[in-house]
Amino acid sequence: MHLRIGPFLQLPIIYVFEKVIILVALRREREREREGDLSLFSLVYENHHLGLLKKLWIIEMEMEVKDSENEIGKEQVEEGFNGEQSNEIERTKVGIMRALVEREDPSSKEVDDLMIRRFLRARDLDIEKGSTMFLKYLSWRRTFVPNGFISESEITTQLSHNKFCMQGHDKKGRPIVVGFGGRHKPNEGSIEEFKRFVTYSLEKICAKMPKGQEKFVCIGDLDGWGYASSDIRGYVACLSILQDCYPERLGKLYIVYAPYIFMTVWKVVYPFIDNNTKKKIVFVEKKKMKSTLLEDIDESQLPDIYGGKLPLVYIQDC
Repeated sequence: MHLRIGPFLQLPIIYVFEKVIILVALRREREREREGDLSLFSLVYENHHLGLLKKLWIIEMEMEVKDSENEIGKEQVEEGFNGEQSNEIERTKVGIMRALVEREDPSSKEVDDLMIRRFLRARDLDIEKGSTMFLKYLSWRRTFVPNGFISESEITTQLSHNKFCMQGHDKKGRPIVVGFGGRHKPNEGSIEEFKRFVTYSLEKICAKMPKGQEKFVCIGDLDGWGYASSDIRGYVACLSILQDCYPERLGKLYIVYAPYIFMTVWKVVYPFIDNNTKKKIVFVEKKKMKSTLLEDIDESQLPDIYGGKLPLVYIQDC
């Protein structure tokens, strides 16, 4: 008999379904083993990666939600958990993905559904790709942030440059951060320290987000940037951490005061930026800078160096 599953499955039911699938398969395989047959399920289940059973399960579940998802459109799917049909589809996929990653890595039980959802969205709601991405993140975090945080004593050189600030919120309630590219000194400090500084900064930003907010906006200030500040290796490392380990955190990036020579480096870095991130990047003309920023940020929340009223606060002082 072919089992079909409703598209709006809630999380507890998903767990029940998973257990039933495994128990039935195990029972059948024990019967085959008594008859001397090869235990196919055992081979699949012992595989630590996404095995055949998981893939079949994902295909079965996604077949049910595909038609509804096409009708609704991705834009509606990304609105959040607000009780709409699109949100039910997304919530169902979050539940499936949670069941998969928890079986692979029990530590994933400690994260909330919002984190699972960010990784799922980063892979356009593809459960298998989102799960793979999330499991890689957990592995990265265990090795790169073993204590759960980056100590300021590990990044003293990077902090001394005073190149990252955070203050205020935009009209959507997203924290505003400012990064000064011209203050970056790649010859001072190692690439490992810079990566730790990036991780430290992202952790700080996420910790300061208001309840219900998941994204931040960034003003990338390239005033005074020159080849002495150029660090393609560092830029690519920063992008990798942001996109692979903190997906769907960046809401918008305004690049201001970009000198012409910067575009040479930009052409090299651009291919490393994923499509979702590319859509969030805006180059702002100097003569339209204040008016452009004020479209999304109230003057009371705009940093004073851009014509607003808030003074800059270095990330280590936040």
